[in-house]
Formats: sequence, C-alpha cells, structure tokens
Amino acid sequence: MCPNCRAFITIADRVCPYCGAQLGPRAIDLRGSNLAASFLPRANLSSIIVLVINVTFYLIELIVSYRFGHVPFGSLSPVAEDLLGVEFPAAIHQGEWWRLITAGFLHGGLLHIAMNSWSLFILVTEVEQFYGTSRLIVAYVVSTFLGFYFAYRVGTPALGASAAAFGMFGIMLAMGLRERANPLVQAIRAHYAQWLVIGLVLSLAPGISLAAHLGGLIGGFVIGALGGLPGLPNSPRERLWKILAAAAILLVVYAFLLDFAFFARALSNT
Repeated sequence: MCPNCRAFITIADRVCPYCGAQLGPRAIDLRGSNLAASFLPRANLSSIIVLVINVTFYLIELIVSYRFGHVPFGSLSPVAEDLLGVEFPAAIHQGEWWRLITAGFLHGGLLHIAMNSWSLFILVTEVEQFYGTSRLIVAYVVSTFLGFYFAYRVGTPALGASAAAFGMFGIMLAMGLRERANPLVQAIRAHYAQWLVIGLVLSLAPGISLAAHLGGLIGGFVIGALGGLPGLPNSPRERLWKILAAAAILLVVYAFLLDFAFFARALSNT
C-alpha cells in the first residue's frame, strides 16, 4: 500500500504508479544482512528473536526452580517465579514495578510457552509486515506493561507472553481507523476480530488472566491508533518511532536489571 495515496501497489514498486511518490523498501527489509541475520528469513526474524528470548527465560526458570526451588528439573516452583519477576500484586504494591514487564517473558509450564510461542510466531510476523519493526516493539512492550497492570489492579498474579499476543490483536484491529471503506483493511480487521473472540472465550478458563489479556489488547490498539501505518522511510515521524522503540527496549533491559538486583539481594539474605 502506498504510504502517500494508499493505493494498492506491489512490493517491488519503488515509485507509486498512481501518485508518483518515491517509495523505499518495506520496514522489515531495512535490516542489515550481516552476521546471523543473513541466515534467517527476514519476514520471520523478529518472531524468531521473540521466541528465542522467551525460551531462554523458560530454561532459566527451570534452572532456578531446580537450584533454589528444590524441585525436579523440568518442574517450576513459586520460589523461582518470585525471584525472576512474576507479577505478584503484593510485591508490586511494595514498589517492585518491574514485574509488570518481566512477567511477560516468563511462563508457567511447557504447554503455556508452547501455545504462546505458536501465537506470537504468527502474530509478530504479520504485525511487522504491516506496521514495521519500531511500532511492533513499542506495541509489544506497552501491551505487556498494560496487561499486567490490569492484572495487578484486579489483584490476580499473572505471567506469560499472552498479554503481548493480545496486544498484537489490538494493533491489527486498529488498522485503518480512518479508512473504513478500504476492502483490504476490512478483511484484515474481520479476520483478527474472529480470532480475538476465540481468544477471549479461552481467557475465561480457570487459571488464565482475562484482565491481562484485556489490558494487552487495549495497549496494542492504542499504539495502532496513535501510530498508524508507516509512512515514508526516514521521515521525522518514522524517526520518532525508532526512538520510541529504542526507549522501549531500554525499559525492558532496565526492568530485568532491577529484577536481577532483587534476585541477588534475596539470595544474599538466605
């Protein structure tokens, strides 16, 4: 879609045949092809990175559970969940706000991480195709934070990447708010609305935080509504979203540094 006139064009077009606007490469094609990136499909690179991060933290959960929770390897313990930053309302009430972010990278079991990984592999890829990497990163972090904030406000412990997954639903449903007559936009929104209904019904099952899912959905929708689809590369608007994406990544890193400090203090007191 041309960012200037919104006409349908092919991904090979570098000049819009309708309005004559100069077009750059798609957001996901702007990545460098050096080192490890050259060995991975560009359209799935961000999905793979997200999955690697989540699986890595799941393995850390297993190791910490075995070492400090005194459970057989392969099982998870509440001690490990607390040390690694699960969203516990009482802990957040005491000032441990970083749990609103770190909880989104932890999971409660093999089935839990398998389901979230399958969902995110599809959703992250499709969101990035339309919105680009910068908006994807901001939506992922905002939906994670807002999802666990909702869970905190209703007083339920929660963990998992499903808040971010519902954020991906939200940002896709926000597509084309000013282009309601566009048939492509209508088809995309209808497709994601169907899957959203299924996801919300499943969220009513015991042990699943509906509040976290709703918060993530709202977070993603807000980012999609504010950000809109990407415009011309290197425009002031796109540079702003790159800055916001960098800030979101730094926030996640800072949250885990705080949690690591908490981890170290807890171990030193035992």
